[in-house]
Amino acid sequence: MEQQKKVLFSGIQPTGIITIGNYIGALRNWVKLQDECECIYCVVDMHSITAEQVPAQLRKNTLELLALYIACGIDPKKCTLFVQSHVPAHAQLTWTLNTITYVGELSRMTQFKDKSRRHRENINMGLMDYPVLMAADILLYQTDIVPVGADQKQHLELARGLAQRFNSRYNPTFKVPEPYIPRQGARIMSLQNPLVKMSKSDENPNSFVSLTDTPDDIARKFKRAVTDSGSEIRASEDKPGITNLLNIYCAFSDKSLGQAERELEGASYAQFKDMVAQAVIEKLQPIQRRLKELLADKAFLEQVMREGAERAGTIANRTLSKVYRKIGFYG
Repeated sequence: MEQQKKVLFSGIQPTGIITIGNYIGALRNWVKLQDECECIYCVVDMHSITAEQVPAQLRKNTLELLALYIACGIDPKKCTLFVQSHVPAHAQLTWTLNTITYVGELSRMTQFKDKSRRHRENINMGLMDYPVLMAADILLYQTDIVPVGADQKQHLELARGLAQRFNSRYNPTFKVPEPYIPRQGARIMSLQNPLVKMSKSDENPNSFVSLTDTPDDIARKFKRAVTDSGSEIRASEDKPGITNLLNIYCAFSDKSLGQAERELEGASYAQFKDMVAQAVIEKLQPIQRRLKELLADKAFLEQVMREGAERAGTIANRTLSKVYRKIGFYG
């Protein structure tokens, strides 16, 4: 008897910039997981409006992110690929989950505190309610596993807690999702400050490399990357800049840390930076070519959106109807 695949859910906001950190930490793993799990991948556009957006730009970014998923190797035939706002059940379940979520739980969220400090002019309820929408995203699909980084662990714990609370208050309805930690892949840090994570929201564009950067831009950014004292190319706690560059090099050249250190023995920092840049450029060029082809075929992308939303909606509505029946809605 064939073992049923585990359901995996994940998504990225359509902000217009996807870094090599996002690629190494998420997209690359998503491609591998397509054959291991029942994967549901989403462009989470509803999450993105907690910060003010230009409507036309948000539509453009949404289409481009969908195309980038496919360009990186995500196959809409192997997984469910859709845009969050195309499935109304996400908003509908969020409202229901709000009624079993406590204000104290949301006000303690680290990300809410951080974003409130950075966006004092726009501390909206969506910013606070973001984790409940994320819980709805996950629980709608009876998700078994969720790939999470350090900044999302708290949100997944809330999703688990809400599932358990609902199941206890009514009766078993939701699967309680587990975190998925990728078997390999280091955390990619800023090129300008290797003590902090690489982020697309960094004000210094030299701190990150985008998947759509030109070869010249990539080479320039790595040339300016912060390194450490000394000249030895090895990974260690006292060499965060070199360690970060080694992690990037290994990820894009498919080499182990040991192989890379042996290969680079005797190389100068300048030579090393050039080799990292070339490895990244070589891996990104076919992705960029495929992205260009996809964006020229808007009809295909819209078809992927429609078909993905239909598949996602069928699953989501099945869960939502159970929830509505359990809480006593008439119908």
